Amino acid sequence: MKKIVFLLSLSMLFACKNDDDNLDDNPFLTSPLVNLNLNLNLPEYNSLNFPSNSLVVTRQGIRGVVIYNVDNTTYHAFELSDPNHVPTDCSLMEVDGIEATCPCDDDNKYNIVTGQNITDPSRYPMQRYRAVRSGNTIRITN
Repeated sequence: MKKIVFLLSLSMLFACKNDDDNLDDNPFLTSPLVNLNLNLNLPEYNSLNFPSNSLVVTRQGIRGVVIYNVDNTTYHAFELSDPNHVPTDCSLMEVDGIEATCPCDDDNKYNIVTGQNITDPSRYPMQRYRAVRSGNTIRITN
């Protein structure tokens, strides 16, 4: 009986899938080390104090990170390199409102709230990073 319980426990452990496993499925993007601490008391991050605002930080990630404030408690952070082709000179997406657009000639457009491809939802979504607010600091990691 102990062997059966052990085998069932072991199989359940390996059957579980981590939320980040979908990042490994994208053949175009790597998972760079991202570790940002944004102090909302600083003027450069002030826009993130207000819902529906976003901020682009280019010093981390592959091409940069866009952070979006949903409701002052929930934040979303995504990689700014287009996830549907190998990073190139033109793969840094441009953010306008809640859309990120790839300037390459592929017409890829993404929603920075959900990360989904607006042009073709069957394509890879934007690569997501963890965004957690604690007090007046937002921590972005992967």
